[in-house]
Amino acid sequence: MKKKEDNLLAMRHSLAHVMMQALENLYKAIPGVGPAIEGGFYHDFDAQKQITEDDLIKIEEEMRKIIQQDLTIKKTLMPINEGIDFLQKKGYSLTKELAEDLKKAGETEISFYAQGNFINMCKGPHIESTGKINADAFKLTKIAGAYWKGDEKNKMIQRIYGVAFENKKDLDEYLNMLAEAEKRDHRKIGKEQELFSFHEEGPGFPFFKPKGMIIWNELMQYWKNVHNRFAYQEVKTPVMLSRKLWEISGHWENYRENMYESKIDDTEFAIKPMNCPGGMLIFHEENHSYRELPLRWAEIGLVHRHELSGVLAGLFRVRSFHQDDAHIFMTETDIKQEILGVLQLADEVYSTFGLSYHLELSTRPKKSIGTDNEWQAATKGLQEALESSGKKYVVNEGDGAFYGPKIDIHIKDAIGRTWQCGTIQLDMNLPERFDLNYIASSGEKKRPVMIHRVIYGSIERFFGILIEHYAGNWPVWLSPVQVKFVAVSEKHIDYCNTIADEFRAKNIRVEVDMSNETVGNKIRKAVLEKVPYMLVIGDKEMASENLIVRYRGSKETREVVKEDFIKEITDKITDKK
Repeated sequence: MKKKEDNLLAMRHSLAHVMMQALENLYKAIPGVGPAIEGGFYHDFDAQKQITEDDLIKIEEEMRKIIQQDLTIKKTLMPINEGIDFLQKKGYSLTKELAEDLKKAGETEISFYAQGNFINMCKGPHIESTGKINADAFKLTKIAGAYWKGDEKNKMIQRIYGVAFENKKDLDEYLNMLAEAEKRDHRKIGKEQELFSFHEEGPGFPFFKPKGMIIWNELMQYWKNVHNRFAYQEVKTPVMLSRKLWEISGHWENYRENMYESKIDDTEFAIKPMNCPGGMLIFHEENHSYRELPLRWAEIGLVHRHELSGVLAGLFRVRSFHQDDAHIFMTETDIKQEILGVLQLADEVYSTFGLSYHLELSTRPKKSIGTDNEWQAATKGLQEALESSGKKYVVNEGDGAFYGPKIDIHIKDAIGRTWQCGTIQLDMNLPERFDLNYIASSGEKKRPVMIHRVIYGSIERFFGILIEHYAGNWPVWLSPVQVKFVAVSEKHIDYCNTIADEFRAKNIRVEVDMSNETVGNKIRKAVLEKVPYMLVIGDKEMASENLIVRYRGSKETREVVKEDFIKEITDKITDKK
């Protein structure tokens, strides 16, 4: 399986070079970088002509000509100075700059890959020849602007994305998934359902509207209920804290470029990008006994991180968001049981939303802190918990955090896309930095072991994932409007309001459409709003003791006793089905 993935990666990387060769042939474009990515590839370039979506078909045709030529792809090594001179003569100003960066970093030689008349600096890997590429199994998908080297201070160049697979069947399936994903785009549905918005006065800072806040509050209440059952205590820490704190935590040195700063009375402060250091201060306030442990403190904390404007993407990438952090302080002997408890909590949460998932265990990286014994104990605790959970998992050797091993939880949505939301990290760094201790049974001070964990992750991002997972068809318990009453005419409005009040008394969210629109238009509007239940009220319905209910996704109606219908809804809200 690993070999198959490696071959696909090399093929996608080679396709990026084929595309760049086509761009050079057609537009004399200057190459930047062109890596393989999940599902495909991209290549950055600079060209006098502004490439548009209309040009992609022409570029694809040129790429297929290059593939048909079956050009051998050959690797060449050059001494660094010779390579820089070569790039200078070619006029490849972008990759020449990268080569100069490598020289400053101490590199003495660089590798080039050539195919036909195209050659550029690249570390590989690539396939043997362009003829090994399936010309029917790739497609260019979009063009975008990109800052050179990802720095907004550099010039804006162009980038073309493509997708590629081993065969046309896999490509077609992926393109169908992309088409479905476009229909489910949370930005589109969020606007249609009036859930959230963004404004130029606050780029990257989401605004949640009344209907969006209904869903938000339901997510929060569910989160609080679950955490209460799992014996967590909720805490709240300030949004802004002094530079001194961030120096102790290491963020000032290692994360400052992502932080927003301020000053109060000549003291430097920073708006928190993470919740952890505030939790350390609470623990440090008093002496703790081993009898108190484990302590499970959870926080819905508002954090801010500076993101480049070019990477902002709806609710998926924002500058302010809430994290459902929790910090568990414990002894080494608690590790297995506490990790198992987090896994059980995560399983319950994701199952409630109909999300399947897989687990990945990441172990000690080359650069890390802590002793071998600490790492062995921590990793063993994670492995034993995973084994006890009965869940399958894969091991990512050396991919842990520098301060401890971790378990990442990758959820899968309704159309098969995976998202990393939950993570469980053992931390041997912050307890040391903040000099955290507890009194052991021996009477000695000991350092606690700490777990960082999130379940929703970024709540804004999780909100966006749910929009696309459900395609806006919210389950009843999350729906901003659960029942829509449609009055046939003005004389039916009072009766609609009377019944609506009965539903509200049972904590069912209802709306009455009292507009002057035709009944047909009102029904179409309710269908577009994806309301779970619709009740059209006219003379016949007023004369009957029962209700005529139309369910979301169906044109059929069903006659039901009012009390039975109310129970049906309240049961679904309670059970979260």
